[in-house]
Amino acid sequence: MGEIRRLPELREGDWDWQMSAACRGQDTATFYHPENERGPSRARREMQAKAVCSGCPVVQSCLRWALAAREPYGVWGGLSVEERERLITARSA
Repeated sequence: MGEIRRLPELREGDWDWQMSAACRGQDTATFYHPENERGPSRARREMQAKAVCSGCPVVQSCLRWALAAREPYGVWGGLSVEERERLITARSA
């Protein structure tokens, strides 16, 4: 079970953006890698997820949430886990 104490406190409307997300109703396997996925398979899947994100009207809200929550899995806001971690590290430097 995930650690929820670290999540930002929710306010009314914080999740409204999800109703307009381009990924809504799509297969979550596109956005979250299966165990032991590596190399070209992972790169292909992440490219597919990012393609969905590129046309999303709420991509910035999604990314803000993922960064605030330090979301440890999946493609959120058009960025992979590693890309989000690099962004967080750069912001704190």
